[in-house]
Amino acid sequence: MNRHQAFVVLVALTASAAQAQAPVQPVVRPVTPVTPTASATPASHVAVIDVGYIFKNHTSFKVAMDRMKDEVLAAENSLKAERDRINGLMEQIKGFNVGTPEYRKLEGEVAKAQGDFNVTAQLQKKDFMDREAQVYLQVYSQVERAVAQFARENGIAVVHRFDGDPVDNSDRNRILGNITKPIVYHDPQVDITPDILRMLNSAAVAGQPQAQPQR
Repeated sequence: MNRHQAFVVLVALTASAAQAQAPVQPVVRPVTPVTPTASATPASHVAVIDVGYIFKNHTSFKVAMDRMKDEVLAAENSLKAERDRINGLMEQIKGFNVGTPEYRKLEGEVAKAQGDFNVTAQLQKKDFMDREAQVYLQVYSQVERAVAQFARENGIAVVHRFDGDPVDNSDRNRILGNITKPIVYHDPQVDITPDILRMLNSAAVAGQPQAQPQR
């Protein structure tokens, strides 16, 4: 091997050794930039609703309250009959001398009847009040769900309550209440009361007549 050939071999070996000692560079894959998906436009509209008007004209609510009124009237008639019976016993007791066996017997009957009457009247009153509260709660829950659905479908972020009844200028409490109401003005176009009432009454029991709105 002459000097030139030896030099070529040396250069080749040196290059191979350098490649062997050089650290292996990792293969970098091109990263495709992820374009963020456009999020839904946040709700920004504001609306108002007259909850009192909803209750006055909610078909199912009116049916439930009318049914309860009939039950209350029947209970009052039953209590009246028992009260009349007690009054009759009290009239009978007047015909006996105090301390006689007949007097003491009737006196005990009157005391027991009056006690039972008072307990029954209180229990019935509590029962009707609890049931009335449940009717209000059930209907208001329906209103909340209808409002939430309508708001989501129409991009409404906030729904305020307002009282649409006209103010009685002769009623001091109504005047003061009108002054302190949270909604001072609203455009009639943002009033969703008719829409919500239509949604609620459309789900009323089949066969029930639609109540005429009353203001």
